[in-house]
Amino acid sequence: MHPIKHFKTITKHRHKVIAHCAKAGIFWQGLFHDLSKYSPREFWAGAKYYKGTESPNVGERKDKGYSEAWLHHKGVNKHHFEYWTDYSVVERRVVPIKMPLRYVAEMFCDRVAASKIYNGDKYTDSDALNYFLPSKAMRFIHTETSDFLEKLLRMLADEGEEKTFSYLREIIKKNEEY
Repeated sequence: MHPIKHFKTITKHRHKVIAHCAKAGIFWQGLFHDLSKYSPREFWAGAKYYKGTESPNVGERKDKGYSEAWLHHKGVNKHHFEYWTDYSVVERRVVPIKMPLRYVAEMFCDRVAASKIYNGDKYTDSDALNYFLPSKAMRFIHTETSDFLEKLLRMLADEGEEKTFSYLREIIKKNEEY
């Protein structure tokens, strides 16, 4: 059980996401990022399965076969594509829904921050893309959302943070579709 280490990690991550959200033009949204991680349901599981090098949800899944903390987290945080599914009366099954731009932007900020926290001094601007690509085909995510997130991650890898956040800030400001 590592409650202090877990608290420091999630707080460091959250502050990094807030800074990235400010760069993307969604500062106020960033202030509310991942507050559910401090709730008892998510916090104590995170403290119990804390490693510091990967999400505690991985450890909980290995132990129980699923992660209660993750089920709660993705159910209340709109920056996770897993939140955006619903039953289609046309297709008569659960389908992924295209995410609103501001939540895709927060998801991008979250992934970059997580790469920085978990990789530390070894971080490169390609890390988030390299994490995204191997499981791309297995994700239950709307195609346009996946393609746009990949575009941002490739832009980050190829052109760096300044250009990517500038681009993201501009399309958010103009409220453009992706």
